[in-house]
Amino acid sequence: MYKTEGYWNVTPRIKRLSFPRRGKFQVDLQDGRSIVMPVSAFPSLKRVPVKERDKWYLIGGGVTWDSCPEVIHIEQILGNFQNYSHEMQVGKI
Repeated sequence: MYKTEGYWNVTPRIKRLSFPRRGKFQVDLQDGRSIVMPVSAFPSLKRVPVKERDKWYLIGGGVTWDSCPEVIHIEQILGNFQNYSHEMQVGKI
């Protein structure tokens, strides 16, 4: 899978989402990377009741919950839309 050093040609895809400690959430990617970030960076996630946060599902290039009107996309998680806009195409979610 890794022909060059780093993750230059790897499309980031979400594998798992967890909440390892209060106020933080972790996204595990299929390529082995894990990203931990504050829930406060995602106001729509902050509004999801704590008891429902483990009931997430994948949609397009992101995750959402039944009680959440938004989809949190991988580009938002990685923080650089220009470099990580793998899933966003006209007509796709």
